[in-house]
Order: sequence, then structure tokens, then C-alpha cells
Amino acid sequence: MIFEGHSFWGSSSLVNRHFLGHFIFGRWLGLGRSSRKGVLKNGKGSLDRRHVLKDFSRMLDNQIEKIVLFIMEQQGLLASRLEKLREWHESLRDQPDISQMTDLREAYRAAGQDLLKLLFFVEMNAIGIRKILKKFDKRFGYRFTDYYVKTRADHPYSQLQQVFKHVGLEAVVGAISRNLHELQNNQGSYLSIYDQPVLPLQDPVVDSIKAAVDRLTRSTNFLKFMGQHALIMQEEELPTSRDEATDDEDGRYHFMSLLLNLANTFLYMVNTYIVVPTADDYSMSLGAAATVCGIVIGAMAVAQLFSSVYFSAWSNKSYFKPLIFSSIVLFVGNLLYALAYDFNSISVLLIGRLFCGFGSARAVNRRYISDCVPLKIRMQASAGFVSASALGMACGPALAGLLQTKFKIYKLTFNQDTLPGWVMAVAWLIYLVWLVVSFREPARDVEENHTTEETNSAVQNGNLEKGLKQPLLITAEETEKDEDELDESEESLLHSRKPANSIASAYRLLTPSVKVQLLIYFMLKYAMEILLAESSVVTSYYFGWSTSSVATFLACLGLTVLPVNIIVGSYISNMFEDRQILLVSEIVVCVGILLSFHVVVPYSVPQYVCSGLVMFVAAEVLEGVNLSLLSRVMSSRLSRGTYNGGLLSTEAGTIARVIADATITAAGYLGQGMLLNATLLPSLVICVASIVATCFTYNSLY
Repeated sequence: MIFEGHSFWGSSSLVNRHFLGHFIFGRWLGLGRSSRKGVLKNGKGSLDRRHVLKDFSRMLDNQIEKIVLFIMEQQGLLASRLEKLREWHESLRDQPDISQMTDLREAYRAAGQDLLKLLFFVEMNAIGIRKILKKFDKRFGYRFTDYYVKTRADHPYSQLQQVFKHVGLEAVVGAISRNLHELQNNQGSYLSIYDQPVLPLQDPVVDSIKAAVDRLTRSTNFLKFMGQHALIMQEEELPTSRDEATDDEDGRYHFMSLLLNLANTFLYMVNTYIVVPTADDYSMSLGAAATVCGIVIGAMAVAQLFSSVYFSAWSNKSYFKPLIFSSIVLFVGNLLYALAYDFNSISVLLIGRLFCGFGSARAVNRRYISDCVPLKIRMQASAGFVSASALGMACGPALAGLLQTKFKIYKLTFNQDTLPGWVMAVAWLIYLVWLVVSFREPARDVEENHTTEETNSAVQNGNLEKGLKQPLLITAEETEKDEDELDESEESLLHSRKPANSIASAYRLLTPSVKVQLLIYFMLKYAMEILLAESSVVTSYYFGWSTSSVATFLACLGLTVLPVNIIVGSYISNMFEDRQILLVSEIVVCVGILLSFHVVVPYSVPQYVCSGLVMFVAAEVLEGVNLSLLSRVMSSRLSRGTYNGGLLSTEAGTIARVIADATITAAGYLGQGMLLNATLLPSLVICVASIVATCFTYNSLY
């Protein structure tokens, strides 16, 4: 997937040469079957892995060095070209000429177009290197990627990082953007742009360069971090110019429909956590043990295991109908939850929570953002999805703390136990009316065209991935002899690019690193659910906290989510690699769990609050980084279809919550005095296992 290394420019600094790109594979597999056997086998035919690694490593190093040297050469040509344009620009400052200013602006734009081609070249080579390494691992069953990255990640003589860091290109980007900004906005005044308010430069060339740089840097700014936190996956695609973008997406996008999806996410998270502070009291008022709160809270997660699948499948055909169904089911579920008190039935209570779980439309919310929101604002929408979830998580317990009243209307009881159900039933009814009035179903007639384009793109990308059968940098003459071989693979490639059509086929696409990331997600959701779901029982037993105190504690935990993600997304992730943050966060979660154990008598409020805060904040950091890595290491076939990466991560987290809630109820049989330690022990074991697994796959997490 690496471009041919010809110069982009001819002798004239203002004239573009045709940009030559060739699909590449490695020379080592192109030796032919008989020659390849000679490299692979020795003596009696046993595989000599050392020779394979040595030969392939040397060839890959050489080709990467050619790429880096070519990039540096083109940067030098661009720099010389910009220096001449700067001299021209300086001369116009003394003797302004409108026609020459126009010519100069066009010359800078032409340089920008050539810079854009160089950025595309670097990006496609970076993608190609990653895919070549993965293809080598898959073809020969050897973890060559781990070895190659580990030995070259920080080595002072390695050229690998130069490709991924695109050293020096930022200065060229800045020079072109600054001069175009001055020429367009100052109109003869020639005041410095640094002395004026910063305004966005409306120039298609600069916009395209910015988009290419954003893709190339894979920068982990706040919006990108939050978007990956939502695991709204985007397929890794070849770079395209701004002019080619998203007419179909713009036609399908409707702001009010997006807002309704975010509101659905917010209300569902409020619905999930509004019952946590009072679930133990509600259970006891219906004649059950306080620890039955685990089943009450977990019933919603049990139903969500099934609802995630059918909502994901339903969203292939419609977005409006699943949201309507979700709102009605949630209205009925909350109504049953509120009426269970007057029916004096724990069964009605559990059925109500199950109904709420069957109304979980988060798969639809994610799918709408990934399918219908234009690429230019998709990251903001993804960040909005995460923010709505975090806000709902904080508002749920806080709202429960405010509903501390008791009265009756006719035979209906309104108190701290039933009011969460009544309030949410009214909220979902209002949402249903808003949905019917304002939602606009996106047009589905573009889906066939999108599929065709996706198929063509798959063929192109697959040709890039097909194998390692050419040098990383090849000549135009050598390309012709490979065209027949590439054509033969298209049919099988189309099949290999189809989305997974079952849980089993999706599971087969999971690499060891993806499985470890899902294990980490399971662990952090398990630990967080244990902390949140048993908080009312534990704090009541040890500290005698009221419902308001529990609600305040949980709301404060929820309010840490956005600030923590801002700090991690804007600062920490720019200083450290994601995998480093991942491992440290796991260790901190483990420390938080250890500090939570009841060993010292008496068990104090500072110990519980501080250890819970450490565990929760570390788990939040871990979740964002984990999903960010997961979106990168997961197969592109899991970025679309019913059984996508978002569904798999949701199912992993939901299963963790179900098991955690069941653990709380089961540990209740040991007595409330043993509840805390009995539920923390499995958390500790799973956390240690995830740390060990992370260490084993650490070098593949990039």
C-alpha cells in the first residue's frame, strides 16, 4: 500500500508533474513459489524463521529508508519553492500589484496541491506499513509485528517513526497556510495575521491540507478522544479531496434527528442510574432482602444483551421505528416500576426493569451518527454522544436525591422509591411526542450506491493489502506484470470485505489484541458496576448514609467523567502513548480495588470515598483509552453491519454488568458484613488477569 517514489514536480517550480501511484507489496513474497521455498526452507525442509525474519526485516528497513529519504527530498523541493514564492511576496509588499497578487495566490495554492499529494503519499505509506506487518503475521503465523515494532520503536537509527511522525511537514503546512491567509484577507494592507483576530481561512486547498494532516497525525485531541470513547468506528480509507465529500451524507443529515438521538442516550443513562440510590430500600419495602437491589439494577442489563442485537439489526432498515419502539417500551417499563409499590410485587418491579432494558436503543444512536452525520462534524457528534452519556450518569443519582417526598393521588403512591419511575415515564412520553413531530427518517435510496462505492473501495484497498509481492517502491514498468495477478484476487477480496453476519463470524475476526481490549472493557465495567450498584447497601451498613447522601456521592462520581476525559484527551494522551496510559490506568484501578477492601476496623468514610474515587476515575480513563485503541486494532469488517465493533463492546460491557449485579445478590447470602470483600475479590482477580494479558500483547497495541 505504498506509493511509488517518483518526484512530484518537474524542473519548473510552478508546474505539477503527474502524480504516479502504484499499489505495492513486498519483494520477498514475489520471488515465486520455487524461489520462496529456497528462502523459507533449509536442509530437510524445516522452516528457518531466523532467515525469514532477517531477510524480510532488512528489506522492510531498506524500503522504509527509501520512503523517508524521498519524503525529505520532496520537503526540500517544497522548501526551495516556497522560498522563491516568499521573495516574490516580499517584492509585492513594496510595489503592490493586484494581478501579481492573484498569480502569487494561485502559485501558493499550486504548492498546496503538491503538499497535499505528499501528505497523501505519507499517509498511504503509514497505512501500508501497518497492513504489511499484519499481513505477514497472518500469512506465516508469526508475531513479526511485535518483534519489529519493539526493536524499532525508540531506536535512534530507526526510520520507522519518521514515517509516522511525518517530521518537518508541519512547517511547510504552516508556511503555505499563513501566506494564503495573508493574501486572501489583508487585501493590500499586509498587516501581520498575528496582530488580528484568528478567523478561519475559507480556501479549499487549506481545508484539504488540514483534513489530510488531521488524518495523518491521528492526533488525540479532546474531540477525537471522546469520539473514539464512543466507539463510533470509521473505516480506514484512502485519503480523498474535500471536493469529493459527502453529498449523500449531507442529504441524510438532519440536526434535530441527531439531537433526538443524543437526547435518547441521555434519558436512557438517567433511567439506568436513577434507581441506584433507592433500589435497596425499594426491594426491602416489597419484602425482599436489600441485596436484591443487584437483581433490580441488573435486570435492565440482562434485557439489554438482547435488545442491542435486534436494535442493531433493525437500524439497517430504519432509525425512526426503533426509536419509537424504544420510547414506548421504556414508558411502559417505568410505569410498571412505579406501580410495583402499590401492587406490592417484586415481580412487577423486575418486569418493569426488564422492559426498560428491552428499550435500549444505544446501538441505533451510534449507528445514526456513524451512517448519517457528515464526516466533518462526526467527531463532534461522537463527543456529544459520550457527553450525553456522562451527563445522564451524573443526573440520574442527583435526580433521585431530589425526589425525597411522599404523597398519594387516589390509590397511587408517590415516594422516593416510586417517583423515579413516574418521572422517567413522563420524560419518555414527552420524548415520544417530540420524536414523532421532529424526527426525519434518512433517505435509504443512497444505500445501494454507497455499497457499490464501498465495494470498489474494498477492491482498491484489498489490492493494496493483497500480499507482499513487489518492492515497497517500484517502477512503473514493473507494475504492468502484476495487474493480472491483482485482478484474480478481486472476487475473493469482495467476500473478505463483507461485514460479519453472525456473532460467530465476528468472533473469528477478533485478534488476540482485540480480545484483550474486550477483556479490559469487561473488567472496568465489572468494577464500576460493583462500586455503583452496591453503594447504597455498603454505605447504609457501614456509615448509616441516607438516600440523599448516596445520591450525592454517586452524582459526584458521575460529574468527574467529562473533566477526566478532557484532561486525558487534551493533555495526557499528547504526552504518552495510548498503550502506556492503558497499562498505568489498569494498575491504578487495581490499587483502587485493593484500597477498598475492609481490612482495618473500623471501615471509614475517607477510605471508602477515596478508594472509590481512585477506582472510578482510573476506570473512566481506562475506558476512553481502551475504546480508542479498540477502534484502531479492530478489523474494518467490524466497522459496519449488524455485528459491528460497537455492538461487541456493548455486549462485553453489558455481560460484565449482569455478572456484577448477580455477584452482589449472591454475596448477600453471606451477610452484609461480608458483601464488600466478597464482591471486590472477583474484581481484583479479573483486573490482575487483564494486566497480565495487556503485558503479553503490549507491542501489538499501536
